[in-house]
Amino acid sequence: AARPERDPAVLAEEIARQAREFTVAASRRAGTEPVLTPLGPLDVDTLGAYLLTHMLGHLYDIAVALGRPHPIDRHRVGLTMPFLRAAMPRVTDARAAAGHSACYRLRVRGLGGFTVTFTDGHAVVSQEPPRRPDCTILTGPVAFLLIALGRYTAVDALARGRVLAWGRRPWLAPAFPGLFAAP
Repeated sequence: AARPERDPAVLAEEIARQAREFTVAASRRAGTEPVLTPLGPLDVDTLGAYLLTHMLGHLYDIAVALGRPHPIDRHRVGLTMPFLRAAMPRVTDARAAAGHSACYRLRVRGLGGFTVTFTDGHAVVSQEPPRRPDCTILTGPVAFLLIALGRYTAVDALARGRVLAWGRRPWLAPAFPGLFAAP
């Protein structure tokens, strides 16, 4: 309601203009320089990854609505990873994660992996697991991003073979995305 414009050409130009403005502003700063964002402090590189993540979510929705192929691929997902990793502790759903303790090893085909460890509901992201993982989750990059954006459910992705899980507690995998809430 706050933005009544609905002409796709006008909206596309606005998106392109704002992307150019961000690129110009970001090019004047070091990638590691901290900036204040709605999610708290992030460095410029991670803010760029956030903006791309946000844009890919909307582009996916537009492509689906138009019956066109979506623009999400391994390369673009790789560019979003710094934000996705930084955001996980910040977007943990306190109610869903309350009392939860488990170590998850996430592996994204072609993009490496990382670990998310919950201790009594508090999430910490690290490159290497601090202990033996309870659940290892392997997924392709596109499925990983679409699950993170809430466009796929983990159960659907598991059922379609887009996600595999194993370890001491593999049954934790379908509930993993529900430990986070989109900002």
